Amino acid sequence: MRIWGITDTGLVRTENQDAYSTKAVGQYTVAVVCDGMGGTSGGQRASSIAVEVYQAEVEKQLRDGMNAAQISQASDYCIAMANDAIRAEAASRAGYERMGTTLVSAIARDELAVITNIGDSRAYFISRNGITRISKDHSVVENMIDNGDITPEEARHHPKRNLITRALGPEVQAHADTFPIEWKQGDFILLCSDGLVNTASDQEILFEVIHNGEIDDCLARLLDLSRQRGAPDNVTAILLMNI
Repeated sequence: MRIWGITDTGLVRTENQDAYSTKAVGQYTVAVVCDGMGGTSGGQRASSIAVEVYQAEVEKQLRDGMNAAQISQASDYCIAMANDAIRAEAASRAGYERMGTTLVSAIARDELAVITNIGDSRAYFISRNGITRISKDHSVVENMIDNGDITPEEARHHPKRNLITRALGPEVQAHADTFPIEWKQGDFILLCSDGLVNTASDQEILFEVIHNGEIDDCLARLLDLSRQRGAPDNVTAILLMNI
């Protein structure tokens, strides 16, 4: 498996509240992207805690040869542990009461990957046949799309696009979704914060990953595209390639 990662503050924000990590755990590669919220310091702290705790707990929970249901259960447990850690930190420090974070992760091996998400950071499956969003945003605009009130394109520019309906931190119990997928040699999984998807379309992401030059440079090209369009938010992405 090959892995690339990138993060950038963008052109408007003064602090990068995104966090990401990749780690090899036995036969698995574990990747996670978080996008923090809740004040200047709180968001950064929440995303950092989520990445650290999720990765540490995954390392304890995973065993070689687990099936999709077992991996999903392990990921749900790690989400719960990360949520508890964020809530404990918020309760112990003044000014952190409202902090929280999104999380999207991939636990991947040869032919199987399990995606977990809470909030509006996303996971995509990319191959030469196209691009498919794996995760479903937990957001106000996603609910509006589901109800037929707006189109996906309108959602990218909607004034409520940053309002999420689920996150790690605000609730006693975090409710994440898991998506097991099959993937094969030459396929990609992209994890990213909304700072990327609000400035680059799915087709532009597909073009940069599959068609437009060296794969080693594709995340830098996507970041450049975001910055050309003002990069109003932090931009973070991890790309996994099955080899």
